[in-house]
Amino acid sequence: MREFNLICKEFEQLDSLSYGVILAKKSAKILPALKNITKDGLTGAAIYSTFILGAIVADGRISEEEYALCYPLLRAFFGEEIDYNDVKKAVKLLKTESTELKRNVDEMVDILGELDDELKDDIVIVCMMICAIDGKISLKEKNWIKQLIK
Repeated sequence: MREFNLICKEFEQLDSLSYGVILAKKSAKILPALKNITKDGLTGAAIYSTFILGAIVADGRISEEEYALCYPLLRAFFGEEIDYNDVKKAVKLLKTESTELKRNVDEMVDILGELDDELKDDIVIVCMMICAIDGKISLKEKNWIKQLIK
C-alpha cells in the first residue's frame, strides 16, 4: 500500500509535458498489443478507450487537464470532434448509471486478467496518469485504480 501511494505521488508531481510524452509512448505500445484482442465484439482500441474513459470518470468529474490530455486519444478512438462539454455530459450520464459503471469496471478487471503483466502494468500506469493530471489522485480514483490492480 505504501508503494502504491508513493507511485501516486510521483504521477501527481509530473509536469504536463512529461505526461504527454509518457502517455504517447505507453499508448504506442498498448494499442498494437491490444489490436488482436477482442472481447464481446470490442476491438483493442475500443477496449483501451474504455480504460481511458474509466480513468477520466473515476472520481465522478472531469477536469480540463484530463480532457486536454486525453483529447487526442478520444478523437482517435471516436473519429470525430469531441469538445469538453460533450465529454462533461458523457461523464454526467455515466455518473447517473452506477450499475453501468460497476459493470464496466468488472469487465476491465476481467480483460486485465487476460493480459501479460507488462501490458497490464502499462494500462494501469496510463490510468493513474490520467487520474493524476490535475495534480491529485483522489481517494475515489485510488480505489478505482486498486480495483484494476487486483
